[in-house]
Amino acid sequence: MIHEDCIEIFTDGAAKGNPGPGGFGTILRFKGIEKEFSQGFRRTTNNRMELLALIVGLEAIKSDQYAIKIFSDSKYVVDSISKGWVFGWQKKGFKDKKNPDLWQRYLKLHPKFKKIEIFWIKGHNGHPENERCDVLAVNAAESKNLEIDTYFEASEEKSGLF
Repeated sequence: MIHEDCIEIFTDGAAKGNPGPGGFGTILRFKGIEKEFSQGFRRTTNNRMELLALIVGLEAIKSDQYAIKIFSDSKYVVDSISKGWVFGWQKKGFKDKKNPDLWQRYLKLHPKFKKIEIFWIKGHNGHPENERCDVLAVNAAESKNLEIDTYFEASEEKSGLF
């Protein structure tokens, strides 16, 4: 049974150079309580960080009893989920699609929740939570504690870009 209350997830991703150093910022809110998550990576893309922000938010939720409302300024993430593209990509084995590792991680989480709604919000438009997520993402990308986006860097090496 889904409770009337819902868990809100606000997300943003950033990359300096695209690809380049990047980071994500995520805010989870439930009944007025907020938790923030962020991490930076030494070489990644903006789209990977936008998607990872959402995944980290979902992975942090310990209950499947609440509806989830996600707010993102990424058309890539919002359209891929709301228009069902990702489910078609999955059926085709993600052939010629970017970020299959992250999409597969998302798809493992998706059925765990009874109801997920995703909403696009305009970025850099004064939306308080989006602005905060942007600060988290940019600060993470600029931090000295950058992790390695192993999948991205390995795929870059294979393609001869790195």
